[in-house]
Amino acid sequence: MARLGNITVLIEKEDDSSSIEATSYPVEKGIPMTDHVEQKPDEFSLSGVLNGPTHAADYEYLKKCMRSGTILTYVGRNIAKNVIILDINGSVDANNANGKDVSIKLRQIRIASTPWVKVQNNGKKKPVTTKPPATPVYHLVKKGDTYWMCWKRYGTSIPQLRAWNKYPDRRLPIGVKLRVK
Repeated sequence: MARLGNITVLIEKEDDSSSIEATSYPVEKGIPMTDHVEQKPDEFSLSGVLNGPTHAADYEYLKKCMRSGTILTYVGRNIAKNVIILDINGSVDANNANGKDVSIKLRQIRIASTPWVKVQNNGKKKPVTTKPPATPVYHLVKKGDTYWMCWKRYGTSIPQLRAWNKYPDRRLPIGVKLRVK
């Protein structure tokens, strides 16, 4: 008897396999060299029987888990957490009138975690803070003052200075107050 998720399966044969992937580069003499070894996920092959009046529903549940990628736990002779079903095959014959023979292939997976956390909205609106209107800042024009000099000193763009003051670029009247902020 074994459990796959919440389904009981009568297991007749259980195989497990572990493997790696290694790169291989030919060299002029000797054996090829490798510079990378990667572990492959463990895989399990199960052969057994789904028995009882719910065998058809159990088989459909396992197929649904396979299609949706549901993460299951397998407990039999081997114990495997975080497995997904890669393949499931079923057959019926005269030897088992109230059940179905199944063969299932499982793969162990690792679940990636992320530091991102979803912020829950409590339904309350946050108050909107509005900036009070800024009081205008003025500059008294002296001989040689230009919009460019006001931009350098106060940081306000030249098109904004032109829009506020309506004076031509080369003819700023001396003694006039220019709005600069």
